[in-house]
Amino acid sequence: MFVAPGTLPFGYKLTRQAAQDLARNWWVLLLNGVLLIVAGFLIFSIDWTVRSLATFIGALFIFQGAMEALTTGIDSRVRRANVVTGLLSIATGVLIIVWPSPGLLAVAIILGAWLVVMGTITITGAFAARRIVPDWWLLLLLGLAEVALGVLALADPGATLAALITVAGIWAVAIGVMRIILSFQVRRLPDEVDKAFDVASANGVKNAGKPDDSRLTPAAS
Repeated sequence: MFVAPGTLPFGYKLTRQAAQDLARNWWVLLLNGVLLIVAGFLIFSIDWTVRSLATFIGALFIFQGAMEALTTGIDSRVRRANVVTGLLSIATGVLIIVWPSPGLLAVAIILGAWLVVMGTITITGAFAARRIVPDWWLLLLLGLAEVALGVLALADPGATLAALITVAGIWAVAIGVMRIILSFQVRRLPDEVDKAFDVASANGVKNAGKPDDSRLTPAAS
């Protein structure tokens, strides 16, 4: 999450300094995406038991939580929100792993609930970022995909192990691919801001902001 609802005044845009702060996250997103894709293929290729799948999914949640906690945002409030979200994910992973003899019902409910919560948080963050991050819709797609898979898992929590594997595998691969795409978009944010400033200056827009300005400046109308 780069932006949280209520952290920025309406109509504000990204400065180069803020873009650079966000761009530092690109390798976290890339690593996260690559490992999720690998995990997705492992989920599809291994002959799982409920216990082993629960442990593996729990480890994924813990990994996701650590990555989330390492992600910096547009300001300190978003940073704190990321840490809280990461800890929530880690706690969910630990819950699945330490659950005594987890059944399909318990794993499906925990997986589904976690995906819905994380997806909702991502969606709200995407809408909050739409005024400052050019590719905010990628965050929106991430959130929608997680919510959809979460609802699918919760729709029939007593389904077979194969169904649970399908949901978990699709989640890992799909989210991994989108995070890789998003990582390169985030990496290019400073260049996008420079282009926006150049266009604004060429059009004679006053107070467009300076590339080295560390503040958030009002968007040109």
